Amino acid sequence: MSNKVMSNFRKSMKMPVEARWLIPGLQVKRWFALIFLGAVLMTLGVLILFDIKPVFYTMEFIRKIAMKVSTEWIAFAVVMFGAGIFFKGWQKTNLSMLDGSDNESLLEHLYRRRKLNRGPKIVAVGGGTGLSMLLKGIKNITNNITAVVTVGDDGGSSGRLREEMGVLPPGDIRNCIAALANDEDLVTKLFQYRFKTGEGLEGHSFGNLFLTALCSITGDMVRAVKESSNVLSIRGRVLPSTLDDMKLVAEMEDGRIIHGESNIPEAHGKIKRLFTDPQNCKALDDVIAAIRDAELIILGPGSLFTSVIPNLLIPEISHEIARSKAKKIYVCNIMTQPGETDGFSVSDHVNALIKHAGSKKIIDTVLVNDFMPSNLAEKYQLSGSYPVKTDYENLKKLGIKMFSRKLIEDNKDGFVRHSSHRVARAIYYWFRKEHKQDRSMNITPHKDIENEKQGCNL
Repeated sequence: MSNKVMSNFRKSMKMPVEARWLIPGLQVKRWFALIFLGAVLMTLGVLILFDIKPVFYTMEFIRKIAMKVSTEWIAFAVVMFGAGIFFKGWQKTNLSMLDGSDNESLLEHLYRRRKLNRGPKIVAVGGGTGLSMLLKGIKNITNNITAVVTVGDDGGSSGRLREEMGVLPPGDIRNCIAALANDEDLVTKLFQYRFKTGEGLEGHSFGNLFLTALCSITGDMVRAVKESSNVLSIRGRVLPSTLDDMKLVAEMEDGRIIHGESNIPEAHGKIKRLFTDPQNCKALDDVIAAIRDAELIILGPGSLFTSVIPNLLIPEISHEIARSKAKKIYVCNIMTQPGETDGFSVSDHVNALIKHAGSKKIIDTVLVNDFMPSNLAEKYQLSGSYPVKTDYENLKKLGIKMFSRKLIEDNKDGFVRHSSHRVARAIYYWFRKEHKQDRSMNITPHKDIENEKQGCNL
């Protein structure tokens, strides 16, 4: 793990096994001390109850010893005897608790959980592979994550289950749950497994089927997502933006009306506006509560019109984001997407978000990539995908700041993919910087941000 918290933990791994429980921040030592104190008091109470006079005889014994032995030797003997008993009990407690378990994994889990629980409250809004990529990095900053996922998907396995079973499309939700879980865990791999053969099964992922089955059992996709999240022990939570059967509709510049998320990129035209069927879908109450409680709101990355904007078409969500005092950042796509954002610049992405949300206050800053490989893969040009142009002057006119960093993964083949850790690091650096500026200007930080303390550096 690359963050500072984990490097500190690994340094502590050089300590003896039993002594590792003394690492600051685990919040375990205090409870052992409380158990020890309780045991002493109970023993003392029993002795007093039977009139054994433990205090009197103990003091008499100490007085007689003190008359014959020097005070320094008595103090030394008492300290050593007490330390011997304490550490023997500590050792036996460890052996009892950790019998048959991975000591280092348990300690690392405790250390990570305690530190990440102090991280900022983050709401990430989007869908598709962009949101799941972001979550893989953000989960190393904080456990206080709420992923708000679009439910407009109508293609592939999700579309089939939506059509045949009448459930909300589970695909994007499944990807986000897996992203917030332990990537090396066997259960996570099972959740992401996609059937390659089998009549009726081919093309479906196990996670989609699992969520659909749970939804049928519980009668509620939110309950199904919660139970699935518990199975994978994810950090944070995943919420659908609405429980309504929301379908996307696009009005093109040439007047065509395109129904269905999967059909919009295939229309090969310029999108004039996007709306939902039915209109005015109701936001999930938990989503609204999370936005109101957030310290940082992240939009994107991902398909502009089919992953990010659909969440903003729900009036309550766009309204709450606009009025929120949280820091708000949009992670702009690196490449244009054929059929959706052909020829788009950074300001075009921002304008589309503002137009559909109905407010400029949904974004404070845009995070953009400032590095492109010299050998950009030929496949992008063949598909009509080009780097998104950075037009700072147009952003400045909108009153939107720009923050640039290298956001892509290193590779020799010229492929452009977001690095989850680089994106998360950039966002967290920007967030901390903005917070410090607010403090220097005597602006009251939002909600519990003062309790962030050390935070967790990637």
